Amino acid sequence: MTAALLSNLLVFGTLAYAALLSGLAPGLYQRTVQEDEYLEWATFWLFSSAAWVWARAAGSDRRERSTLPWFLVGLSLFCAFVALEEISWGQRLVGYRPPTVFLESNEQLELNLHNVLPGPLRQAGFQAVTCGYGLLLPVVLLHRRLRPLAVRLGIHAPSLGLAPAFVATAVFYAVYPWSHSGEWAEAMLGAAMLAAAVEQRATGAPSPRWGAATRVVGTFALAWALGLGTSLAWWKLAAGAPERIESARVELEALRRDITGARTRTRTHCGLHKRLHAIAREEAQQHLGRGEFARLVSAGLPPERAAFFLDPWNSPYWIRHACSADRTQRAIYVYSFGPNRRRDSTTWDIVPDDIGAWAIRPEVPERE
Repeated sequence: MTAALLSNLLVFGTLAYAALLSGLAPGLYQRTVQEDEYLEWATFWLFSSAAWVWARAAGSDRRERSTLPWFLVGLSLFCAFVALEEISWGQRLVGYRPPTVFLESNEQLELNLHNVLPGPLRQAGFQAVTCGYGLLLPVVLLHRRLRPLAVRLGIHAPSLGLAPAFVATAVFYAVYPWSHSGEWAEAMLGAAMLAAAVEQRATGAPSPRWGAATRVVGTFALAWALGLGTSLAWWKLAAGAPERIESARVELEALRRDITGARTRTRTHCGLHKRLHAIAREEAQQHLGRGEFARLVSAGLPPERAAFFLDPWNSPYWIRHACSADRTQRAIYVYSFGPNRRRDSTTWDIVPDDIGAWAIRPEVPERE
């Protein structure tokens, strides 16, 4: 089986896995697409692996041609950049507060550039990379006069055998069939870019120890294994910091009182699940920025955390409002991701290590 065929199968397999989870295990699907779960970390490792392979290919090209392999270096830097953007440059890993310019312009209150860009521009950039590099470039370089020019300029295109993987990724991203489909599309693009990097490395490396097909499967499997391992190891990286936990409890109690005020209570609705900062920016809810939580600044709460509703680990505070199908049960709570800086709570339960405060607690929590 050729490397290109295997690469396509792996990318389509990612899509099939997403469809399977969405249809048969919606709860697991929703958990999978959350930040810092195995899907996001697998995407990080896919792009990181592609960056490493392309860097090695650039080194081989440099030795053979004695010229700067600018295109391969650019591909390596691009993949490294995407990998670091995926994890917000380690923000949640370390728990640092982003510069104010990012807090003001990034709707997710994270240190990354892609969420600063308007949605249409971000989507256009994704499609330009996917279709431009994965389909248009190899088609253009089929021209007999352009191919020698590309060789002289050091431009390398993936083989047309990889085009189905790139096209499928672009179409899937455009259709967006399920919530958070973009997370899966990013993983698919990472896998396609890794396949293209392995293909280029195999072309430039004389007498490779393993065939390209074996290396495609091996690097793909390793990236997903590292993604799962990193997600599981996240628990070990979480620092308890009892003083921060106590600060979060005090702050959440103040937020609970703020959101149960008359003006806020009448405007919460079933299915609401948003960052409190996003709620407070709404014209009808701007009073939240002047409530009991904001007044904690006089007791030592950093003003920047108060302004952007950040917890002691510099992650956003969230509000959730759920209703049962027959409207007999309601749950409203505010919460922090806690020391591990990722969401663990469900629709009906505040699950450790998240820290939360109930505004309305259901009598009999429903199961998801």
